[in-house]
Order: sequence, then C-alpha cells, then structure tokens
Amino acid sequence: MTVSSTSPRRKSLQETSLSEAPILLLRSIRGFSNSRTLVWLACVPLALFGLGVFNLAAHAAELPELTPAFLANNMFLFVCAVLVIFMNAGFAMVEAGMCRQKNAVNILAKNLIVFALAVTAYWFIGYKIMYNADWIVPGWFKFGGLFFDPSVTPEMVTDGSLVPSIDFLFQAAFAGTAATIVSGLVAERIKFGEFVVFSLILVGVLYPITGSWQWNFPGDDGTGGGWLNSLGFIDFAGSTVVHAFGAWAGLMGAMLLGPRIGKFVDGKTQAIPGHNLSIATLGCLILWIGWYGFNPGSWLSMAPEVPYIAVTTTLGAAGGGIAATLLSQFKGGKPDLTMTINGILAGLVGVTAGCDGFSMPAAWVVGFIAGLLVVFSVALIDGLKIDDPVGAFSVHGTCGIWGTLAVGLFNTDLGLLTGNGFTQLGHQVVGVVAISAFAIVSSLIVWSIIGAIFGGIRVAESEELEGLDISEHGMEGYPDFATSVK
Repeated sequence: MTVSSTSPRRKSLQETSLSEAPILLLRSIRGFSNSRTLVWLACVPLALFGLGVFNLAAHAAELPELTPAFLANNMFLFVCAVLVIFMNAGFAMVEAGMCRQKNAVNILAKNLIVFALAVTAYWFIGYKIMYNADWIVPGWFKFGGLFFDPSVTPEMVTDGSLVPSIDFLFQAAFAGTAATIVSGLVAERIKFGEFVVFSLILVGVLYPITGSWQWNFPGDDGTGGGWLNSLGFIDFAGSTVVHAFGAWAGLMGAMLLGPRIGKFVDGKTQAIPGHNLSIATLGCLILWIGWYGFNPGSWLSMAPEVPYIAVTTTLGAAGGGIAATLLSQFKGGKPDLTMTINGILAGLVGVTAGCDGFSMPAAWVVGFIAGLLVVFSVALIDGLKIDDPVGAFSVHGTCGIWGTLAVGLFNTDLGLLTGNGFTQLGHQVVGVVAISAFAIVSSLIVWSIIGAIFGGIRVAESEELEGLDISEHGMEGYPDFATSVK
C-alpha cells in the first residue's frame, strides 16, 4: 500500500455545501483557524444580546409626546457636541503642521486615537465619577460603579431636560479635549503606547475628579455639589477645569521627557520650524468654529444667552489674534503666523471661563491680554529649557489660568473692576491653585509609574532622529518626499 506524503487537500469554497461555506471562509482568514479566536468570537453574540436587553430596558418607559423645548434643547446640545468633537481635527492639524513632517503620522494617530480612548474611558468610569454617583468624600471624590444609565423618563420630556446620552456625549467631548492638549506638549519624542496608557488614566480618573469639584451642581435642597462649586468658584466652560488641567498634565510629561534633540544647543534655544503652516492655519480656524459648541453649548439649553456667549467668544478670539500678531511684530520685526494662530487660540481659552458674564468690551480685553501673555509665555517656557513644540502650555495653561482669574476682575456682577470687591477674585485664586496642584501632583505620579513599568516614556535617540512615523508606525505621512530634508 502506498501512503501519500502530502496532507489531504482542503476543499475549495466552490466544492463546499452551503452549510460548510461560512466555517471554511472564517478559517481561510488569518487568525480564525485558531480555536481560541473562535471561542472569543462566539462571545460576540452573547455580548450583543446583553447590550440589547439593557437597551430595551432603558427604553421601556412610555414617554409622553415630545415637547418643543425638549426637542430644541437636546438637538442644540447634540449639534454642540458634534462641534466640540470636530475640534479634534483642529488640534491634529495645528499640532501636525507646527511639527516636522517625519512625525506627522504619529501626531495624527495620537490625536485620532485619543478621542476614541477618551470616549471609552469616560463611558466606562469617568462620567460616573464626575456626575452620576454618590460622594465618598463629600464635595471631593465620588464613585458609584461603572457606565451610566441612559434611561429617558417622562419628567425629562415634560421639563425639556437633556437626556443622559446627550449629556454624556457633550461631556465626553470635553474630556477628550483635556487629553488632546497633552499630545501637543509631548510631541515628537514620546512612545505611542505610553501616551495611550496615560490618556486612559487622565480621562477615566484624574480629569473627572477635579471636574466634579466644579461642575457637579447641588441638588434641589442645596447640598451635594462639588466643593469649588459650593465655594462660589466660576469656570463657565473650562478655562482651568479643562484647558489648564490638560496643560499641566502635558507639562509634567514634557519635563520628564526632556527636550527634543537639537532644541537647546549650548544653552541657546534653537527654532525647529513646523513643516506645514497651511494645515496649522486651517486647524486654528476649525478650532475657532468648534468653540461655538464649546462655549455656547455649556449653557446646556437653547436659551437667549447662547447668541451673546457666541459673540463674547468671537471677541475674545479676535482680541487674542490681534495682540499676538502686534507683539510678534514689535519683538521680531515681522508678524509671526504661528503667534497669530496661538494668539487666537489663547483668546478663545482666556474668554472661556467667563464668556457668559463678561461684557463685550471686557471679552475683547480679556482675549487681547491673553494674546500678549501667550507670546511672553512661549519665551518663558523656552527660557526654562522646557520643550513645548506647539506652545500648548502657553495657550491652554497660561491663558487658561488668566481667563479664570479674569472672571474675578471683569465679571459684570461679581468682578473687582466692575465695583464688586475682592471676594470673587479670591474664589478664583483658590480654584486655580487647587485644580493646578492636583493636576501637577497626580500627573507627575502617573507619568512616573508608567515610565517605571514600561522602561521609560521616551523613544530611543535613533528612533527620534529617524522620525516617529517610521519607528512607531512603519509608515510616512509624505512618502513621495521621503528623500527631502526633514
């Protein structure tokens, strides 16, 4: 008897029966021939069934006819959430454009994945810590499990309230902004995986803690709010709660990473120009437009105050852009486009804390001062030998703090310069110090732990010189220009 030396021939798809074809097709795909993979795949229908049951339970309540106020408020906030989410494109373009082409893919990948991470972490635990849980330490820390209840009640419809899902989406967009700010400060030398881990912790735990201090409002009985909210601290849309928090977290990472190769030579700062100011400019305009979701949306309903907030937001951006351009002209002899970009963003950040309570002239002045501060702050950060490739700390940190303190000066009803004493300014100082201190200490600890576990957070020198596009992703953003000077 002759024994064949070859293994039995597998059936082709054409030779299989209809019942055998799906299994054969799956096995032909790389990875699906592994029995462990098939076991995990078998869990998918069970998970989808569980989610379906949860979804049905969430919508089990019979709702009354939808009121105009209910529809208007929820649609308004949905549009605002989409605008804030679209700001991720602006952040990506500004950061990529102001950095070198050899790191473009890495920067775009970070900005894209960070929002996916933010939504996941915030949905899993962050939103629950920030809003929908009981206080463990009253006013300071809360926790009550995972996820959130998306149920819509009849009372929400009749009262014109926001449904939980819309509120979550809007707040998740804010959480993503805090994490995206970090990306700019650590650009061009951080390991991709370590950045991912930090972003998950930032959005899932750190940001929600300080966010609950301010934006967890008291109940109908006047109790249960965050301690800064109860104190009287005001940060309407997050100059400090979002922007300065993200800036401090990124600054700690930048300090631990050290400067990029060639940034400081013989004690002198060397300019490392960005590769595409066209997309950086487009990114700035996208962020400006997105801010109309960020600030007006923070009113949380379609109300007469919304257009006014949009105007003060616009005036702040205008003042910031003008000031930064003029100052760069005086300092360097020519207007600097990068400073115009950062000046506009600085004005937007600065006006964010008090855009609902500033007069229109005050909003422009606050933005103008922010535009001046961002230019001086960039020089100061360089002088401290801290490498901030896109000026993220100066825009979001320096001007976030300025804008928050400006509430105590310019708020129409509570500001010092509007004849209302020092009380509000004192509350603003307390809030800025508390949130900044928590951001500094917690971020420094998390960055250090991540570095210890993964053998550092910075790529190797050879990888940095080659570019993170190749070393971290195995591709280039501009393959047709691979031989050009980078």
